[in-house]
Amino acid sequence: MARGDEPLLSQGRPSSDHSDERSVEEEDALLTGQKQHRTWGWARWREIGLFAWAVIATALVILFAVLYQHQQQTSNPTPSGGGWKNGRPTGKRNLIFMVSDGMGPTSLSLTRSFRQAEAGLPIDNTLVLDGHLIGTSRTRSSSSLITDSAAGATAFSCGKKSYNGAISVLPNRDPCGTVLEAAKRAGYMTGLVVTTRITDATPACFAAHVNRREEEDRIAEQEVGEHPLGRVLDLMLGGGRCHFLPNTTEGSCRHDDRDIVDLARKNGFSYVSDRKGFDGLNFGTGVKLPLLGLFADTDIPYEVDRRNMNDVYPSLDEMARTALQALLEATEESQKGFFLMIEGSRIDHAGHGNDPVAQVHEVLAYDDAFASVLDFLGQDGVEGVLVGTSDHETGGLATARQLNDTYPEYHWFPAVLANATRSAENLAYQLRDHIAGKHISPLDTGIKTPPRSSKDDEEALRSYIRTHLVEIGLGIYDITPDELDRLTHASTDPWPASYILADMISRRAQVGWTTHGHSAVDVNIYASDPEQASPLLGNHENTEVGKFMVEYLGLDDEVEAVTSDLRAKAEGMWMGKALEDGVAITSLIRLYLYLIPNPGKSAAS
Repeated sequence: MARGDEPLLSQGRPSSDHSDERSVEEEDALLTGQKQHRTWGWARWREIGLFAWAVIATALVILFAVLYQHQQQTSNPTPSGGGWKNGRPTGKRNLIFMVSDGMGPTSLSLTRSFRQAEAGLPIDNTLVLDGHLIGTSRTRSSSSLITDSAAGATAFSCGKKSYNGAISVLPNRDPCGTVLEAAKRAGYMTGLVVTTRITDATPACFAAHVNRREEEDRIAEQEVGEHPLGRVLDLMLGGGRCHFLPNTTEGSCRHDDRDIVDLARKNGFSYVSDRKGFDGLNFGTGVKLPLLGLFADTDIPYEVDRRNMNDVYPSLDEMARTALQALLEATEESQKGFFLMIEGSRIDHAGHGNDPVAQVHEVLAYDDAFASVLDFLGQDGVEGVLVGTSDHETGGLATARQLNDTYPEYHWFPAVLANATRSAENLAYQLRDHIAGKHISPLDTGIKTPPRSSKDDEEALRSYIRTHLVEIGLGIYDITPDELDRLTHASTDPWPASYILADMISRRAQVGWTTHGHSAVDVNIYASDPEQASPLLGNHENTEVGKFMVEYLGLDDEVEAVTSDLRAKAEGMWMGKALEDGVAITSLIRLYLYLIPNPGKSAAS
């Protein structure tokens, strides 16, 4: 008989605990027909006790967890106690917005590998930026699939699409209120820090409104307070001094004789214009605001060149830290914090020039500034967030290059870039100065100067190019006869020579470029805290970055009010000459408007 078929009373079947007691109770119940009241033994009471203890213990754990969370929120609150009520932010808070102009995803790959190769770092030693990537941004403008910096920055400042060339002006030519202007109206302090001209497209879009981005003289006027809203900026640090000086002054690039530095002073600004003045700011401690600091006639030199002129120009990181401290002190007694835009401006210029050496050093400088902002937020007692992104990618950069018709080897060589000590732009200016100083007339210029007749002069020039520019400047010792000929016959215009020099090192490093302009590639979004910036997780239109900033500071009403005020005053010429229908401004305008002596050009520098 199978075990499962055994009778229940089988002699070999094991009995359960207390089976004899249970059998007697069941028998009595059958004989009397009455339900028996069972007496529970110790085992049953033990089970009940254990169950009750489990319930009580669980309740205590939950209670202690709730009490602990409450204690943490009251004794160690979120910095400043900022939070949200009825869908609007409450409490004091700071917002730092960082723009890596022209930096695409490949810029990070290029720079990361360069840094690892140069310093002998392991592959998991990455950039600070790499640890804060939260999403990507789509960059098209209203007029093109490829945006320029003006339309890109308008998307950030106004949260709206516009045409290439627009400085916080919409396609219908109406001005749009910016997050910075709204923040100022709400009681926040405001600032801009850049390495290009403070009147360039990105900074201009936060504090000015013009129809055409090249109206930098007018932008300068608005930035210091000649603006329908009055003064909206408390701090400006960067380059672009030439737009603030009357055209009767050396170093000016204005089209009139207005003194905008004097106008700034009349509007309460303190003014510093050199390294000594910057050092006197003591990294923002005790600074009097509003403050205007202009440290170069046009753009501050590329970081790879600036580091050799540290006694002349402050770095992006130094300016960022100075601005943070100055704004921190200025808002200590305020119920509002500050809004600060920091731009790594010349990543874009390096892309335009297809210069990988300038590119990696600009990205590293931006990474340093990003790290300093993170440190500031970690130490500050006020709630704050850092959001960073790019307006577009520049250069169509690729960490690969096919040099011949045969199937390529899978290589690129970051160590080649480590041999260079100067940017291609700087070397091109050195070549121009050398030719001018030696009174050698370059070929193919169209300039009516005496032709070069001495072979000694040409050989001296070729020797200078080979030794000083190529070997010392670029770290290249295998210049070809064709490359040497092209440089010897280059125009005094620095750009053709800089293109040749940049291409020489790009080819040897096997770095590829597809354009001297912008591209339509999506760009990265970074944040100090992904939870605080959670609306930007994933892929977004660039306008959503602008909308996030307005929402984070609770400025919806102020943006509407500012926009209404601006449009009420839109008549007249304060926004400059109207853009003709169908005309688009290209981002390359900047390269050809500023062929005045560059502060980083000197061969002695």
